[in-house]
Amino acid sequence: MWKRFFYQKTIELTNNRTTSKLLQLFATSKLSKHCISSYSKLYHIDTKDVVGPMNQFQSLQQFFTRKLKEEARPIDRREQVITSPVDGKIESFGEVTAQSHYVVKGKDYSLLDVFGQPDIADSYVGGQYIVFYLSPSNYHRVHSPVDGQLLRQYFLGGKSYPVNQIGLTYGKKPLSHNYRCVTELQTECGKMAVVKVGAMFVNSIQLTEKKQQWTKGHEVGLFEFGSTVMVFFEKGKTSFTQNVQKDAIIRVGEAFTYMV
Repeated sequence: MWKRFFYQKTIELTNNRTTSKLLQLFATSKLSKHCISSYSKLYHIDTKDVVGPMNQFQSLQQFFTRKLKEEARPIDRREQVITSPVDGKIESFGEVTAQSHYVVKGKDYSLLDVFGQPDIADSYVGGQYIVFYLSPSNYHRVHSPVDGQLLRQYFLGGKSYPVNQIGLTYGKKPLSHNYRCVTELQTECGKMAVVKVGAMFVNSIQLTEKKQQWTKGHEVGLFEFGSTVMVFFEKGKTSFTQNVQKDAIIRVGEAFTYMV
C-alpha cells in the first residue's frame, strides 16, 4: 500500500505543465540529437529498417517517431484477419464483463471511464479487449488493423501518467484517465474501437490519417513519447489467434484476431 501511495504522490508532484514542457523542449531540441546513439544502444534498437540515414534525425523526438521501410512490416492480407496496429507487448487481453468492466494488472477498469460516453461503452459489453504496451525501444507509429469506415474520433483526459509496468500497477488507472484518442470504426465484423493512450509526461498523440476510410496496414497516427493502445470488439464478433499470450511481443501487420 505504501508503495502505491509513494508512487502516486511522486508522479503527481512532477507531472505538471512545467516538467512536461521542459521534457518536450529538450527532446525536440538539436542538443538532444547527441543522445540518439546512446539511446539506441541503451534500448537495443535495430536501425537497419529505418527509412533514410541515421544522421537525418535532428532531435531525439525525430528518431523516436522514425519511419520504417514498408517491407520491414509485412501486412497479413487475409480478409478474416485483424492485424496488430503497433509494435509492442501484449499487456492484457480477454473478455469485457456483462458489468462493462475488464482487468489490467489487477486493476478493474470501466468501459464508461475509457470511452466517456455511455452509448459507445455499451456497444462493447461482453466483447473482447486487448492492451498493447509500447516501450521506449519500439517503433511508435500506429497502423490501421483492418479496413473500416471511421464513425467517430475524439480526445479525452488531461494529464498523462506512465503506462509501463510500475504505472499500471501503482498508478490511478492510467488507461482510463490519461489523455487519449478514441477512434471507432465500422468494419466487416461490426464496430471496433482503437484507443490510443498517451504517457508521461507530454500528451503527444498525433493523427496522420485524414480520410474517413481506414485501410488495413496504413499509418493512421503516431506517439511522440511513450504509449499504449487498446482495441475493443463487440460481443461474438472476434476470436483471438494462438499467438495472443500474456507478455508476447507482436509487430505491426501480424495477425492477432480472427473475424467470426
